[in-house]
Amino acid sequence: MQSFIDTVMNPTLLATMAVAVAVFATVITLTMPLLQRDRLNQRMKVMAIERDKLRSVRLQDLASKDRLAGQAKLRTTPKGYMQAIVERFDLRSQFDNEEVRNKLKSAGLRGQAPLIAYMFFRVAMPPIVFLTALFYVFAVAALDYPPMIKVAMAVCAGVLGFYLPNVFLSNLTQKRQQSIRQAFPDCLDMLLICVQSGMSVESAFGKVAKEITTQSLELGEELALTTAELSYLGERRHAFENLGKRTGLQGVKSVATALIQAERYGTPVSQALRVMAKENREIRMSEAERKAASLPPKLTVPMILFFIPVLFCIILGPAAIRIMEYQ
Repeated sequence: MQSFIDTVMNPTLLATMAVAVAVFATVITLTMPLLQRDRLNQRMKVMAIERDKLRSVRLQDLASKDRLAGQAKLRTTPKGYMQAIVERFDLRSQFDNEEVRNKLKSAGLRGQAPLIAYMFFRVAMPPIVFLTALFYVFAVAALDYPPMIKVAMAVCAGVLGFYLPNVFLSNLTQKRQQSIRQAFPDCLDMLLICVQSGMSVESAFGKVAKEITTQSLELGEELALTTAELSYLGERRHAFENLGKRTGLQGVKSVATALIQAERYGTPVSQALRVMAKENREIRMSEAERKAASLPPKLTVPMILFFIPVLFCIILGPAAIRIMEYQ
């Protein structure tokens, strides 16, 4: 024990560890800015393209259908091996439906390219996971099981691979909804300020979309798309309904319903926004309180596994060292 303590407390070893930590921190500090992407400009560029596409579709609807037959549509179809496989096996009839499209929109994936990729990976992931698991159980892991049991394990892994795209979409949706949920009350406050200052709803959405991107890129993206839909859709209520569907959050859907009712019955929009901002702020506070209340049970196992043994080592360590010295 004494030799171990002397080794650990060796100044040369401590200096080497300190230098290693400093070098690692320096490398991380220098490389992280190079790896970061300008997500704000990228998202705003995507929304500008989306706005132009909505405008072109609106102009096409107003023009003659016969004269515009065969021209470009809203979305361009991606080319490549994914589309070839989707068309060869007719995967659209199996997976292309309104529910799947809504899931992709909730995850922030729009257009034909994510849809093609989703259908492709729903079919490609089971054999990929099966072959990977088969290689692992036979070549990598030294498992003392019969070959049929190993094959059965690989088959089970392949079945789980069928659900991996849905799990990936679910994770993306949860992260996106969490970002929107955190910034939405502040967004409503800014919308209220803009409306009370005399701005129209379209101008208020456009202004807040630019300001809220510093706090939540996802919410800024949705508001920018709603601004485009308010400008080019035939009825404004469709834009508010689409906002609630894309986000999938009950608070956003309630605000959309309140805006639709305010426009239909002529009630002040500022009053509806003030009430909804207060409700969403209370919902965010209750969510934070619920997470805080769930912390003690979650910390029980880490405390038993990590804190208590260290505490006993600190308390009983000096006494054990003294006993070993006297022996």
